[in-house]
Amino acid sequence: MSREEAAAAEPPEQRRVLRTLVGAQVLSGAGLAAGVTVGALLAEDMLGSDSLAGVPAALFTIGSAGAAAVVGRISDVHGRRRGLGLGYATGAAGAALVVLAAHLGSVALLLPALLVYGAGTATSLQARYAGADLAAPSRRGRAVSTVLVATTVGAVVGPNVVSTMGDVAADLGLPRLAGPFLLAAAAYGLAGAVLLARLRPDPLLLARARAREAGAPAPPSDVDAPARLERGVVLGGLGMVAAQLVMVAIMTMTPVHMKHHGHGLGAAGAVIAAHIAGMYLLSPVSGGLVDRLGARVVAVASAATLAVAGVLAATVPSGSVAGLAVALAVLGIGWNLGLVSGTAIVTDAVPLATRARTQGAVDLCVALAGAGGGLGSGAVVAATSYSTLAVGGAVVALVVVPVVAAAARLQVESSIA
Repeated sequence: MSREEAAAAEPPEQRRVLRTLVGAQVLSGAGLAAGVTVGALLAEDMLGSDSLAGVPAALFTIGSAGAAAVVGRISDVHGRRRGLGLGYATGAAGAALVVLAAHLGSVALLLPALLVYGAGTATSLQARYAGADLAAPSRRGRAVSTVLVATTVGAVVGPNVVSTMGDVAADLGLPRLAGPFLLAAAAYGLAGAVLLARLRPDPLLLARARAREAGAPAPPSDVDAPARLERGVVLGGLGMVAAQLVMVAIMTMTPVHMKHHGHGLGAAGAVIAAHIAGMYLLSPVSGGLVDRLGARVVAVASAATLAVAGVLAATVPSGSVAGLAVALAVLGIGWNLGLVSGTAIVTDAVPLATRARTQGAVDLCVALAGAGGGLGSGAVVAATSYSTLAVGGAVVALVVVPVVAAAARLQVESSIA
């Protein structure tokens, strides 16, 4: 199918859906960046221990895991508009509670607040599925990447205004590290409002209605169909799980690693900005590669890129801000390749009737992997070193390669049989 034919195969509503999602994602990116940039530093300050610096990433990722399942369920029943809108509203409330906890110096409030804040992260990722609901199969990678790349604007701006938001917080009588969470509360709240007001028609509900009108055939009933679906979900999910685990572990401890070597908040913000740019800015390239080369090929490329990032992070001189920025940018690119390819594999494997809940369940596993990476990263660095953590991440990333090879072999054997 040519590009023109593929575009014609999509309903005209797809453009409106993508425009609305892009607007919301530009806002949500700033909220996403707050916890990434200063979450570990806030925990280190309030908890008084380097080994606990990974707790915020673990907590808001655990919160993200629960929210992913809930947003998926709500979307499955009521559509993407309600699921995503309520998810962002919950993330905004969590960010506001983090600010209050920092102001009160209350660890007891900080911990549940971070869990609630994680709903924003889950929703930001779930939005990519909404972009794919109405997309033609040959343009699904591009649709997913369009939603992801929109996050870049806010996500890159967010870390670079850490110092400014710290000044704002100080002027309000709040701890400086609470500043970025003020931005997150506003950004997530506005993103939710945009989706609740503008995501009409709802892409998932419309896709289901169009499928019924077209008399879409029932899912295959042959004995191999459940196995194919399971392989697709497992393969796509594993690629995203590995990418999330490696990315969160290395990213979480990079600001702490930099602080220990004399770098300030501005330098850490610049490195995280480069990382988040890598996570989202090249999304159109990832989407194009998925549509042209196939999602499995891109999944292998993701594993290789993540491994390179781990080696770079481990070997770059600790005093080199530019070197760390390059390593974290490559880490972000590897994560993006894994997310876009995994999303395409899962979406292609699952029928519309159960798509949202299955995607929510997959993202639950992805978020739990990130929680493990965030929680374990501090302990690993405390017991060994940042370099050891980075090399370990490279090894974990390469686990995806033999799994993709095995899946390809099973597909060939099934087609021959």
